[in-house]
Amino acid sequence: MELPFTCIISLTLLLSISPSSHAQIAKAPALSPTPAPAPAPDFVNLTDLLSVAGPFHTFLSYLESTKVIDTFQNQANNTEEGITLFVPKDGAFASQKKPSLSNLTDDQLKSLCLFHALPHYYTLADFKNLSNISPVSTFAGGEYSINFTDITGTVHLSSGWTDTKVSSSVHSTDPVAVYQIDKILLPEAIFGTDIPPTPAPAPAPDISPAADSPTGASETGSSATASKPSSSPKLSSTWSHLVLAASSGLLVVLL
Repeated sequence: MELPFTCIISLTLLLSISPSSHAQIAKAPALSPTPAPAPAPDFVNLTDLLSVAGPFHTFLSYLESTKVIDTFQNQANNTEEGITLFVPKDGAFASQKKPSLSNLTDDQLKSLCLFHALPHYYTLADFKNLSNISPVSTFAGGEYSINFTDITGTVHLSSGWTDTKVSSSVHSTDPVAVYQIDKILLPEAIFGTDIPPTPAPAPAPDISPAADSPTGASETGSSATASKPSSSPKLSSTWSHLVLAASSGLLVVLL
């Protein structure tokens, strides 16, 4: 009788174990969801951007003829550093007389285009820090560097030959920044260090005031006196006629 009783107790104990408790023990711990990757930045087509803004047609034509646009495009969309461009308007090229860009070789023209970009994305606020570490190397590398100065929030650039400033922000979204400048950046590595002096402004013409002077007054008075007819000859002629008339009357009486 003891054996069946033992079996009954064992069976009771087995049945008392809850299936849900067993499932909780066997269940693997839940893992936290993996965060979704950050969306990739939008592709920036520099050719389209420079064609619409500005106008920057002259600078864009130089970028395309030297194939520098391909270098900039790759830096803009295929690197983590990004790119910063300084783009002169068409008017800057029209006013550039000396030195002339037409005398540059193909390599020099390519270096000139590369000189207008930094291989990193910079906001306008970043240039305040760049002014403390100037000069800053450009895409052209080597001796092709630019000095930056922040003056009350306005970014000024100096290439040795050229002093200009950022006049507006065309595009500034990581990883591409495009800033408009007033002049072409002319590097010393191409044009040398013998920078012609800035011509002094022409002096203002010395115009004396038209004040009344004694000389003028005397001359006016003299001319007026000279032009005024004299009454003496007229009086002399009148007296002559009276004398002749009196003489004629006297002769008639005598006769």
